[in-house]
Amino acid sequence: MVAKSGWILIAVSGAALASASTDAVRGPAAKGAAATANLELAQAQLQPAPQYTAPAVSQASPFERYKTYLAARARSAGIREATIQSVVPYLKFNQRAAALDQAQQPQPPSGYLPAFGPYLEKHITTSLINRGQARYSTHWPNLSRIEARYGVDPAVIIAIYGKETSYGSVTGGFDLLDALASLAYEGRRRTFFEDEFIAALRLMDQGVQRWQLKGSYAGATGYPQFMPSVALRLRADGDGDGYADIWRNEDDAFASIANYLRDAGWKRGVPWGVPVRIPANLNRAAIQSRLTPPRCPAVYRRHSRWLTVAEWKSLGVYPGGVGLPDTELATLMETPGAYADGYLLTTNYRAILDYNCSNFYALGVALLANAIARR
Repeated sequence: MVAKSGWILIAVSGAALASASTDAVRGPAAKGAAATANLELAQAQLQPAPQYTAPAVSQASPFERYKTYLAARARSAGIREATIQSVVPYLKFNQRAAALDQAQQPQPPSGYLPAFGPYLEKHITTSLINRGQARYSTHWPNLSRIEARYGVDPAVIIAIYGKETSYGSVTGGFDLLDALASLAYEGRRRTFFEDEFIAALRLMDQGVQRWQLKGSYAGATGYPQFMPSVALRLRADGDGDGYADIWRNEDDAFASIANYLRDAGWKRGVPWGVPVRIPANLNRAAIQSRLTPPRCPAVYRRHSRWLTVAEWKSLGVYPGGVGLPDTELATLMETPGAYADGYLLTTNYRAILDYNCSNFYALGVALLANAIARR
């Protein structure tokens, strides 16, 4: 791997001098002064040679020196010294995490809109639906209380849980602190990963054990797959025991997902969207969005401008399934091959997008939620 941090590797090598031979000098006999000189020379050669000591040179690798910087940054952020000393000296560079980060796929070309059908067939399986329905039923008493508290559709909560970790069975095996330090050092998004590293240390300051901090190569952890900074801000107690354990407690995970979606703008009592029929004569130029999104432009390129449901009906775009009030604002996304020609999407769909800014992800979660709730 080519390090991008600007640190310079110093390689040092040296060789110790060998000591003189201890074999006796056996030269021929000599007479007079010459013989005496030869004897003195032989005696001198029998003495051991002084050992050569190389000058002290730092053997620290670039990553080791970067760890020193991370420790200093953690101190400046107010992390406890005991926490720093229990983690930073033992950090190891994770080559696999860095390689996975560097292999991230580039954005598709502008104007390219891949089909939804193949993705949905792979990600909304009978197994995911059945296991989601079982979780939905088993946890319904707490899910109903969470819905009353946060206003978030419980089926969407369970669908996100299923999509993120296959209902808790795949939460990631990377050591979070090693992975975050490695990605920060690698440098593609240094500030972001340094901030998340500090957030992970702060979780430890709050009592989270180091062994619990496992997750994806990019730092997502626990049943909801929160980044450490999100876990600090939004993890929530779902079972009333006074502690939010998103690593081992499903009800805490459900409340935390609900808290996240509410924070992202979820609107109580409103569906994420509804399927629609699209008339052949729809004037797409007239409904094209003129907004410039602050992030994920390729995602929002598929969405029309916002109109009320009544205005959509006047254009011949009629919702099916669970109805939306005529006053509700919605945006149209055409989705041939995704169970319907298109969907009118509410602001609650945008809340799901906030969890993962991908139409494939958000629509997959939304439709899985419908299947779990048997809508």
